[in-house]
Amino acid sequence: MGLGAALLIAALLLTTYTKGKISKIPLDIDTTLVSDGTGDSFDPASLNTQKFVVNKDVPVVMQQQISVESPANADVVTLQVGDTLRRSDQQQDKGLLLAMVDTVTLDRKTAEAVSSESNPGGAVQKPRAIEDENPPTNIALPHEGLAYRFPFDTQKKTYPFFDPIAQKPYDANYAGEEDVNGLTAYKFTQNVGFDNDGKLVEPVKYASLYDDDADSQVTARAALWGLEGDPEESITMTRYYAAQRTFWVDPVSGTIVKETDRGYHYYAREALKPEVTFVDYTVTTNDESVESQVAAAFDERDRVALWGRILPITFTALGLVLLIGGALLGSFSLRAESMLIDPGLDDTGNRFFGGRGDEGEPVPGAEAKTEKLPAQRPTDLPPDRPV
Repeated sequence: MGLGAALLIAALLLTTYTKGKISKIPLDIDTTLVSDGTGDSFDPASLNTQKFVVNKDVPVVMQQQISVESPANADVVTLQVGDTLRRSDQQQDKGLLLAMVDTVTLDRKTAEAVSSESNPGGAVQKPRAIEDENPPTNIALPHEGLAYRFPFDTQKKTYPFFDPIAQKPYDANYAGEEDVNGLTAYKFTQNVGFDNDGKLVEPVKYASLYDDDADSQVTARAALWGLEGDPEESITMTRYYAAQRTFWVDPVSGTIVKETDRGYHYYAREALKPEVTFVDYTVTTNDESVESQVAAAFDERDRVALWGRILPITFTALGLVLLIGGALLGSFSLRAESMLIDPGLDDTGNRFFGGRGDEGEPVPGAEAKTEKLPAQRPTDLPPDRPV
């Protein structure tokens, strides 16, 4: 009975306490995700020509490498995420279009960015030249909202999701459920500078990571921009950014199992009037990466189910069986002990399972006890004979 009670208490603790302790972002994340697609892209080789050239429908590949850095403990985890976008039709660094190393500290339960006095809660790595051998330096960038993951027990609602290029969060809106490789995922959509129809409404001025804002504003001759008028006139254009994303999220673990990204970087003198495209691409997580993320999500589901459902149910069933079995065994043991000590203390007719129900009834017939009848005096003897 004691063991049964202990199992019931353990089941209660597993359900209420332990599940909350294990439903957290893992500390051993080390994965590389690849997305493929096409887009319109500026040709770097045209910098040395008479006019900037934008190539149409070129193959592009986005790679995202995620690893865990310090601080990482029972409450928080720090993710370092390296993102690159390349033209796969060009070799080595000639095809590099975008690159960023983003670092963010997340609450392991809510997946929201957290900050403290010793940890700003986020940073981006300052760009370096390829031949630069100095260690990288970071620029503080406090994050807000979710980043790279959704929370455990994701709900069907709107979440703020941080965009490291725009450097602020934008709403990720719930848009339904879809099956992804056998996993029922929640679908979320996010617009940065676009409306739901993909029309530019509020593009973001690109935040340069260089000290001189070299990539956020560019001044070149009108001929290079392809503008009419004086070909030698210096024209300064500003770089703008907009994006649309769709996330497919495992609602149990918050793992993003699939993602589609559309990114639009362009130069213009007015924000809503694009003039020269730097890159306009759409990529989707490839099959191999989707399989990897779905497998990771199922592993998390199994771990949570084991401690939050399977073990509590098992412990509850075993606990009830042991309690009932202990009660029956205790009753049997007490009865046996009473008979061994003093049979008269037991009212079951000296039987473990009770006597016959008719033992108190009179016994009929030949089994009845006989009585002794008094002898009669003889009446036919002579009167003078002594008796």
